[in-house]
Amino acid sequence: MRRTLEPYLWLLFSGGGVVAALVLPVLVLLFGVLMPLGVVDWPAPEQLRALLDPVPVRIALLGVAVLCLFHAAHRVRFTSEEVLGIARFDLVIAVICYGGAVAGGIVAGLILF
Repeated sequence: MRRTLEPYLWLLFSGGGVVAALVLPVLVLLFGVLMPLGVVDWPAPEQLRALLDPVPVRIALLGVAVLCLFHAAHRVRFTSEEVLGIARFDLVIAVICYGGAVAGGIVAGLILF
């Protein structure tokens, strides 16, 4: 039986779905709604630096970014194949989608570290 990467990609998809459902809305609510409206005060730059100083916090943020990127890549891949009817280009679409997720993860890692 031939082994494929498909189970691992589905694992990243489901992990990204959990993160996108639980963590991302809180970040969007805080930094995209409450702080711009003045409901919550913006943290000082020193406070943000102190928050991002511990390595486990940076690793957690990198995990959030990478999992969300793989979740989005998986959705874009299968939606484009099903809706546009271009399933015959599966390998090309997969390389573009997951390559973009990997590139985005590398960029996020460079920004955080």
